[in-house]
Amino acid sequence: MASILIVDDEASIRSLLRRILEEDGHQIREAANGHHCLTLYREAPADVVIADILMPERDGLEVTLALMQEFLDARVIAITGATGNRNYLDIATLFGARRVIQKPFTPNDIRRAVQYTLAH
Repeated sequence: MASILIVDDEASIRSLLRRILEEDGHQIREAANGHHCLTLYREAPADVVIADILMPERDGLEVTLALMQEFLDARVIAITGATGNRNYLDIATLFGARRVIQKPFTPNDIRRAVQYTLAH
């Protein structure tokens, strides 16, 4: 299956995403911040990056933009728990995210986003 890099500052979210995606046979790597994510991606690009938007040390918007500038074929799914308007998700889309997901999400939300992103 696919290699997926999960970046979220919340260990519980990373664990949940790992469990969902490993059930589907994907290979998972994790990063707790955007800086570490970019380092891991540069060492070995992933088929998909799932990036939380609000994080310390380079947020998900910065990660998305950096990946799109450096790797034309990078595929990012942006997620956020920020409430209120959808500005963060809209900006992530403008920066190149293939899909955006609002927390809380269901396992099927994640599976559908990954399937779509891998197919396009």
